Amino acid sequence: MNYKLWEFFKTLGTDYELVDLTHALDNDSPYWAGIPEGSVELGKVCFDWGNPMLECLIQTFKFPGQFGTHVDFPAHFIKDAPPSEAYGARNMIYPLCVIDISAKVAADVHYAVTAADIKAYEKIYGDIPDGAFVALYSGWAKHWPSMEAISGIADDGSENFPGWSLDALKYIYETRNAAANGHETLDTDASAEAAKAGDLVCERYLLSKGKLQVEVMTNLDKVAPAGALLFVAWPNIKGATGLPARLVAVTPR
Repeated sequence: MNYKLWEFFKTLGTDYELVDLTHALDNDSPYWAGIPEGSVELGKVCFDWGNPMLECLIQTFKFPGQFGTHVDFPAHFIKDAPPSEAYGARNMIYPLCVIDISAKVAADVHYAVTAADIKAYEKIYGDIPDGAFVALYSGWAKHWPSMEAISGIADDGSENFPGWSLDALKYIYETRNAAANGHETLDTDASAEAAKAGDLVCERYLLSKGKLQVEVMTNLDKVAPAGALLFVAWPNIKGATGLPARLVAVTPR
């Protein structure tokens, strides 16, 4: 018998590479500074070795939904918008497009990707396909796990980091029909764009469109700019506005 997916599985080790795009989490992992202190407590033992009932170890994990590499659902920014249960297995696999702005970020820490950058990518790799996940590679993942570095904290206390612009997001969602976007930073909006608007307008925009995003990604430099598939998984928890996620890219070698 011919089982196509099983045959594909056999080729994964030779023709493709599996790349984890997720940071490992611990009690010192960074998260948005506005979240109250004490919101993270990973791996607390609640059932220890030596218990006469059963010889095993059980832990508890306490964390905010927006923690580490995480997926945001529309309810995060939009009142009465769909939370986690509105998004299921069909929202967990995407064609992956990786837009590289790392050289521009090296020259300008405030750089916000533009629609022109996306069009330049398409001239080389073709149009962003329907239902794609568009990831922004800025080189920012190198700052993990320092909270100050990943936030770009300057001497005056301001945050300084790259990210998306509104015109770039409108291009991938309105001119193209992308399904989700992602980036390495803690926020969607480039810090200068957010300061100018007085709000996280980019994040608010994409979530108002019913789209998903993943924040604090890593290893995007190890994935082909076009032609890869992305698997995004999160716990099946109802009513969540965001959840830590595990991302794996299947990329041509």
